[in-house]
Amino acid sequence: MKQLWAPWRMAYIAGDENSPEEGCIFCIREIRGEDRKRHVLRRGEHAFIIMNKYPYSNGHLLIAPYRHIADLNDLTENEALEMHRFLVLCRNVLQEKVAPHGFNVGMNLGRESGAGVADHLHMHIVPRWSGDTNFMPVFSDVRVIPQHIEATYELLAHAFDERRP
Repeated sequence: MKQLWAPWRMAYIAGDENSPEEGCIFCIREIRGEDRKRHVLRRGEHAFIIMNKYPYSNGHLLIAPYRHIADLNDLTENEALEMHRFLVLCRNVLQEKVAPHGFNVGMNLGRESGAGVADHLHMHIVPRWSGDTNFMPVFSDVRVIPQHIEATYELLAHAFDERRP
């Protein structure tokens, strides 16, 4: 039998109460100097790109406006446009750096839809590979991510830096 180690996932699985997030994880406009710690990959004027701390697959990214809003109708044209441009940028970087076979792109609007942070609108882009699901999510409610989040951050941060306007 082969072992597959992903120890950083235990905090999520166990619901680690010792490391609660303070406030909204997406309200970072005024928080500077912590982008690496928070895994922020790109800041724009109206929105930003951040890695998902508990990814569905390697390279799972989130795009959010800085404003704390929950409804699509509340997005300004500039926020919506920048989020869309960031989505295209994310897709291009992920295609080049992690070479997925496809992508899932979407939003979970409302807690009942599965939104972990329902009151701050955000978009997901999830790289997908043929055969990337297995028995672990079905039987153990565990996802196995093959690359450590810090290694993925370094890989993607460099690619985003290369694409600075």
